Amino acid sequence: MAIGRARRILIAGGGIGGLAAALALQRRGFEVVVFERAQSLRDGGAGLHIWSNGVLALDYLGLAEQVLQVAPVQQVAHFTNARGDILGAWPVGDFIERYGAPTIAVERSVLHGVLRDALEGSPLRTDAQVVSFDQDADGVTVHFADGGSERGDLLIGADGIHGAVRDCLFGPARNRFSGYIAWRGRAPMEHADIPEGTFNAVFGPGTRFTYYDVAPGLVHWMSVANGAPGGRDGAGVRDMLLRRHEGWAGPVADILRATPEDWILRGDVEGRKPEKQWGRDRVTLLGDAAHPITFNIGQGACQALEDALVLAEYLDQPGDPVAALRRYEDERRKRTAPLQRIAWMIGKMGAVENPLLLKAREAFMRKNWNTRAFQAAEKDQVAYGTRWAKKKAPATSREAVTDRAD
Repeated sequence: MAIGRARRILIAGGGIGGLAAALALQRRGFEVVVFERAQSLRDGGAGLHIWSNGVLALDYLGLAEQVLQVAPVQQVAHFTNARGDILGAWPVGDFIERYGAPTIAVERSVLHGVLRDALEGSPLRTDAQVVSFDQDADGVTVHFADGGSERGDLLIGADGIHGAVRDCLFGPARNRFSGYIAWRGRAPMEHADIPEGTFNAVFGPGTRFTYYDVAPGLVHWMSVANGAPGGRDGAGVRDMLLRRHEGWAGPVADILRATPEDWILRGDVEGRKPEKQWGRDRVTLLGDAAHPITFNIGQGACQALEDALVLAEYLDQPGDPVAALRRYEDERRKRTAPLQRIAWMIGKMGAVENPLLLKAREAFMRKNWNTRAFQAAEKDQVAYGTRWAKKKAPATSREAVTDRAD
């Protein structure tokens, strides 16, 4: 295997992880090309919950101040039952003082746009679906659905849970259906019960409803319910959701009524058990392609951002770039595997329907959510991100994050 710094790095996938990796590598002097199979980057569909570790990663890339211009800073994460009884409340606003960055909510399209616009030149190529690759001692050649190809020194598969790069490396992925489906939407509204910085996760029998504001006058929500995979919704999906959550406390019904029906998206929730191998030779994986984390702990985007920074850091070190890929994988597997397991477990807990189990769940949350659960999550999900706060950010300062959050 040839030894020497890689120069041209190919990235399959123009999502958050792929764009963040491209930017982190550009900042360290690498030439990057990002191949996105869609004709344009996704311009909607969901909000994102970005914990402080993700905001610290954005700050290191010089983007946190820009994101914070539109992204509400969250103060308290509430967890309630359908009657409105509080099961737990986590003062995430305290993270600003403890870690130098807030927890925020933001539209996916906004974060995509900020990452894309920060790239130098025109490294993003849309309508470029990677279907396979070949590699040898000197580089990697990717092949596209239209018959074209491209050559580079390394390949990063950031093309998601159903990505072609991972399947070409190891065969078809053994993704597993969680047993529940998520309906996501955006409600253009202002509401007295949804002040700026709101986050509320409401637990019901076999179903949940989460909502938080992602911009002034815009609320992202998600309704989750047990069911079989592969279903499709016709007209009347909003009425179906209103019936599902009839009688729930708070602004749940108002949020659904304010949502245009064509803004509602349905998706089966899938995950995968942690895998022992992410790459081979000159190819590695990043984000959901490597470690799909169900939404239950809000760490999917955060971990993709962390992946990007760690990968760029290792590749910038002297020595064999192939060995650098393996060091990146070793560190990130240890970080993400527990999060995959925790998210899957919380999802199962949220899906219970039996009345006795529902009572047990509420008792468990009341006893543990404000203590052991939050403390463990803070240690594992937030404190890790301070490694970036200790380094000089490329384009902005950590003080800018704190000032804007205040």
